[in-house]
Amino acid sequence: MESIKIKEQRVLLRRVGLIDPESIEEFVQHDGYRALEKALTSMTPAEIREEVKASSLRGRGGAGFPAGLKWGFVSSAESPIKYVICNADESEPGTFKDRIIMENDPHSIIEAMTIAGFAVGAQEGYIYIRGEYHLSQQRMTKAVEQANEAGYLGKNILDSGFDFNIHIHAGAGAYICGEETALIEAIEGKRGEPRTRPPFPTTYGLRGKPSLVNNVETFANVPPIILNGAEWYKGIGTANSAGTKIYTILGNVNKVGYIEVPLGITTREIIDDFAGGMKDGATFKLAQTGGSSGTVIPPSLLDVPLDFDAMKEYGVSLGSGAMLICDEHTCVVDLSIVLLNFFRNESCGKCAPCRIGTQRGYETFVKISQGKGTIKDISLLEYFAANMKALSNCGLGNTACAPISGILEYFKAEIIAHIEDHSCPAGVCKFEALQ
Repeated sequence: MESIKIKEQRVLLRRVGLIDPESIEEFVQHDGYRALEKALTSMTPAEIREEVKASSLRGRGGAGFPAGLKWGFVSSAESPIKYVICNADESEPGTFKDRIIMENDPHSIIEAMTIAGFAVGAQEGYIYIRGEYHLSQQRMTKAVEQANEAGYLGKNILDSGFDFNIHIHAGAGAYICGEETALIEAIEGKRGEPRTRPPFPTTYGLRGKPSLVNNVETFANVPPIILNGAEWYKGIGTANSAGTKIYTILGNVNKVGYIEVPLGITTREIIDDFAGGMKDGATFKLAQTGGSSGTVIPPSLLDVPLDFDAMKEYGVSLGSGAMLICDEHTCVVDLSIVLLNFFRNESCGKCAPCRIGTQRGYETFVKISQGKGTIKDISLLEYFAANMKALSNCGLGNTACAPISGILEYFKAEIIAHIEDHSCPAGVCKFEALQ
């Protein structure tokens, strides 16, 4: 029997390509601000929080923390001043899902943040946008202006008595500012370095006040949940991972781009049903999920459902949703060099495990690529990876080792070939230093 191809289910991207992103009128014509109206006129803040909690929405920035719990923490924090912050510093290589939303449906984020502000007791919000995302900044800025003029932002929104304002903050190119506490430091005008936690932003965030920090994709889920209800939302995806996920597809496949599908899809289905198979009939070697800090999927894990349980069961993380598909011509030593070179440059240097681990890991793989490695280097790399994961101050160091650990686990034989045979099975490393 011929298999049935999986189709997209657009919830977050339902307006993309259908409306003029710079027209608030077209946004409203396509159910825009209906969720905000419902939230402000027929729901209490507690009811909104409970709906988000009941939906089982989990953060789409990579950690997968339950959004409803985080909203509850901020709501219960005792402070007359609270903030809602949208993390739009999408600096993970290969990831552009948040940019798609901001450029094509900017008002959806304003609507979601305003609902969140009402739900947690905040009257001010910030959108921290990656510095290189000029069009996102332009359209989000225009959308904020339009929302203020139309009464969806500012004083007494929709005659509800609720006030909420949003500010746009452009980043300055630092990958580390994707980490929520470093992002908060940057908004405050300081150097973007992660804070020591606890305390967490939910109790001590922007300017020392309780702050709700969610990323763009997470916020985009809120209006559909409020409009359609938690039970509707839980009907999408898997039993433990509700909703859809936006994946950005790149690498050695016939079709690159982005898709929105229910959680629980497999890597094989992404490649075959959406990416048109491997390019030029090549053989699949590995996929990296979630950008440079994502985990590695070898052929043996191609049929693992991609959801929030996959990390616990198989060591496969959703991460940011970027899917880098690699064929047999990809050298894992060369890939490791590229990844660690990125992280050693982007590390803020605050903690030794990340600062030293990324540098030493990079140097070790370079040595192996030149035919100068030893078997002891493999143990050294495993030592670096374990300590970076356990001891780094923030998520950069914690996850920088994730792809390296996967490569060491699934492709150790290829690394040994570089060391003992001075050969690169993929034909990339030429060992010029030995000639």
